[in-house]
Amino acid sequence: MTNAANNSIPCDTLVTAAVVVSQNDARDVLRDAALAITDGRITAIGPRAELTACYAPAETIALPEAMVLPGLVNTHTHAAMTLFRGLCDDAPLSVWLSEHIWPAEAKLTPEAVRLGTQLACAEMLASGTTCFLDAYLFVDAVADAVQAAGLRAVLCQGVFDIENAGFKTSDAALAAAAALADRLAGEPLLRPAIFPHAVYTCREKTLERCAAFARERGVLLSTHAAETARENDDCRKANGARVIPYLHQLGMLTPHTLIAHGVALDDADMALLAATGTTVAHCPKSNMKLGSGIAPVHALRAAGVTVGLGTDGAASNNALNLFSEMTTAALLQKVATSDPTALHAGAALDMASRDGARAIGWPELGRLEPGCPADLCALDLTRPQLQPNIDPVSDAVYAASGGEVVLTMVAGRSLFRDGEFLTMDYDRLRSEFGKTALRLSGR
Repeated sequence: MTNAANNSIPCDTLVTAAVVVSQNDARDVLRDAALAITDGRITAIGPRAELTACYAPAETIALPEAMVLPGLVNTHTHAAMTLFRGLCDDAPLSVWLSEHIWPAEAKLTPEAVRLGTQLACAEMLASGTTCFLDAYLFVDAVADAVQAAGLRAVLCQGVFDIENAGFKTSDAALAAAAALADRLAGEPLLRPAIFPHAVYTCREKTLERCAAFARERGVLLSTHAAETARENDDCRKANGARVIPYLHQLGMLTPHTLIAHGVALDDADMALLAATGTTVAHCPKSNMKLGSGIAPVHALRAAGVTVGLGTDGAASNNALNLFSEMTTAALLQKVATSDPTALHAGAALDMASRDGARAIGWPELGRLEPGCPADLCALDLTRPQLQPNIDPVSDAVYAASGGEVVLTMVAGRSLFRDGEFLTMDYDRLRSEFGKTALRLSGR
């Protein structure tokens, strides 16, 4: 808060709201509150009457019947897979991937990836996500789409030892990762990363090279890991160890490593993740839909592992909605542990905000406090499911669907407001996207 006495402090934007869920260290929830924003960052947060008396904003966004939350952080997705939504449902991971997704991905082009990513950006904006980690092909096209939409993202260059639409060799993929790091140097909203796909698609030497690249370039490394029990069995047969110890042997587990899924983990695996500072992206709906299992999130958090929430791609979820993931994650842990106190609402919101931000190496995100980026979303409290709003955090996790979002802002810039996408021609995008998706699916 500020101690200024009258309308003397200029700011770019003053957002006023019925409720502000700050997600600061104290987890303060403020009623009849406001945030002052200058140069894309929050300069003050506090009672509405105090801030309106102190600040002279260039713009005021009045949300008298809305709840403001930090922008949500999606820690694992493949954005352009919106193109394959509904292509193959109700199949195990191995069948889904090898018989349906990989053949469809072989037809991908940079333009298709740009359209698929832009549609994903629209979907995430409309449900309050302001930052996401993406791992896919044709990453320059991904970057173009995200820049145009205005979101914040960690963009991973995917690396495989199997030929794909993007590259014929892992050497070419690693060269592209270097080019991506050069391109995004100094970009305020985009960060580069590297993504060796998995232990079953990358040889040992390739995994070691990716780990070295991440160390030398100072970027995040992410990979699919321990997504199924079969993955552990196959890794033990091929490499003499379960997935997590094998990655550790290769120098891949560090505080700058994020593993996606972490479903099939034993106690030793979790201890190793905690000891190395490795973080985890939990994708509950995708794991459930593919029959992969239930990640031991409650135990991971108890062990001290930072766990964020991810949607995975729209081909296996089939949505990119973190409100839905919060609900699912919280309920799933209660069922898995037979403990209704496991993963309470506040913990689920942490995973979708501040913990997700830590997991992707961007800890200033996922919270609303002075000095942090002005990334936020707002929910319409007039909706029946959000009344009487006794506990705003409970409502955000257990009652909200994401469809209540009326404002999504990144770095102080409104990108979605009252159902309108402010940085894209959505009707045109939808038309172009639909034609491309049908062509790729062959339907």
